[in-house]
Amino acid sequence: MINNIKIDKSHIYPRTIDIIKYAWGIFSKKVGGGMIQINKEASMQLHFAHVLQQVLSLIIFQDDEKIDIKLETSITDGQKRRETDIFIVACKGDEEFRVAIELKCYKEIASSGGKRGAGDIFMKDVYIDLHLLERYCENDGADYGIGLVMTNYKNFVYPKKKGSKCWDYDISDGTVPKISNYNTPIGGKPVDITLKNKYKFNWIAEGDYYFALLEPLKQ
Repeated sequence: MINNIKIDKSHIYPRTIDIIKYAWGIFSKKVGGGMIQINKEASMQLHFAHVLQQVLSLIIFQDDEKIDIKLETSITDGQKRRETDIFIVACKGDEEFRVAIELKCYKEIASSGGKRGAGDIFMKDVYIDLHLLERYCENDGADYGIGLVMTNYKNFVYPKKKGSKCWDYDISDGTVPKISNYNTPIGGKPVDITLKNKYKFNWIAEGDYYFALLEPLKQ
């Protein structure tokens, strides 16, 4: 079974989270094996959504259940409406379970062919995604949030040192960010990120890439 994911049969809500993890495992292995080519975040979104679309129906066990996938759906973070990368709506009768998914992709070589910089901005943006996912759930825009991150830049995952200020937004393997406010400026711009849940960066290597699925840790 892909990454040892077991599908919970008890209710469509946990099944939905399980199938997202299962699809992420399939996607990771296909990218790592060269079956799927990703050149930037937009292609990551489309290819992962396609994998999801192929497997979502596998968790429909009753006539009153259904599940839909939407891209770039507008939901509220409490202050304004934002577009989340992927939005899953699972229904059991009249009840809904909504999962917001935010994606981040960093490749050492940009889609233009040049070497990509701005690694500090990418690290900060991963934290911003977690912040937004929490706000969506707090403000009834979603019921659950998942962050999906991929990169082929090994230094993010296994850094030789963490001397620069960007490591205030640590995404290295095994890191569990503190429940805290993060305000270290990046790129000369102010930052105001609050995390109210804990997450763990468990990177999985597939081919030349590393993949992480981020969800709130159970307290």
